[in-house]
Amino acid sequence: MGVKTLRKLQFATEGTKGVIQAATTVWGGTGTIEDMIDVKLADEDVGLMMGRGRTYVASKGAKLTTGAEATFEQLPAIFDSGVKTVAGVKDGAGTGYAYVYPLPTTAANAISARTWEGGDDAGAEVMEYCFVTDFKLTGKYNEALMISADWVGRQVAPQAFTGSVAIPTLSVIPFNTGVLYIDATTTFPATTAKSNTLLSMEFGGKTGFTPIPAASGNLYFGIEKQVKPELELKIVFEHDATSVAEKAAWRAQTKRAIRLTWTGLALGTAGTAYTYKTLTLDLVGVWTKFDKIGEQNGDDIVAGTLSCSYDSAEPTAGVFTVVNELSALAG
Repeated sequence: MGVKTLRKLQFATEGTKGVIQAATTVWGGTGTIEDMIDVKLADEDVGLMMGRGRTYVASKGAKLTTGAEATFEQLPAIFDSGVKTVAGVKDGAGTGYAYVYPLPTTAANAISARTWEGGDDAGAEVMEYCFVTDFKLTGKYNEALMISADWVGRQVAPQAFTGSVAIPTLSVIPFNTGVLYIDATTTFPATTAKSNTLLSMEFGGKTGFTPIPAASGNLYFGIEKQVKPELELKIVFEHDATSVAEKAAWRAQTKRAIRLTWTGLALGTAGTAYTYKTLTLDLVGVWTKFDKIGEQNGDDIVAGTLSCSYDSAEPTAGVFTVVNELSALAG
């Protein structure tokens, strides 16, 4: 009989979308696969009060919500299947590799699909052609950044776990190491540090990637397509000079360039640009909302929400950079 402590999720990048790939790594977080098979009851008049229970399968689908402390090693898998597929670039003579994910501008991005295996000691299932439709990165003081992602896939089927898949070594991203920078969009990425004001944050939303519900010769979707992404950043500020200035920018509807960067453990060998494992979010957008002054343990705070959008002064609405020591993604 299955028990929660023996649950497991493992995954791999598919060489061809929709072709099941044996898992290559274990997910360092939580989640269970949901079979979205759509069984319909036929509507018919056959002289039976309770009907005869004739059913048919109208469509197949799969869902998975993953949750975890964000790590430098596995966060790129979410970006790779929800933002853009990129290769890591070695940082000079160092051991670091930079994975740089730009948001789309005049054309859609291309992503990779993944195969997920999930279950416990009682049994396992597999879902293929999986990609990220939504994600959320959150952080607050004295905790790790947390990442959640919603995946869709074609279908679910019983399948034993791929055996002998190693549990990876992962390093979490501590919120306390974060630094906030804000500038006018003429300076991108932002370079003006705003110290002692970032209390918590949420970033994410819809990636724009969606399954296309067209007949494809199968009960599941044939392809995915990227429509308009909808990404927002919410920052809870100390009520200080920085938040007062950003509230003024909100009233004036002045676009802003924002950088959030976090560092982790030192790289084995420092490179040209990086000494530590690093996550950086470089964003362009406009504040769409500022809450009234609130309170946190007797301290005045204020929250603002920024909608990411393209600005003619910049080449993109955002770029995400993850630096780790993996020459290729583990899964």
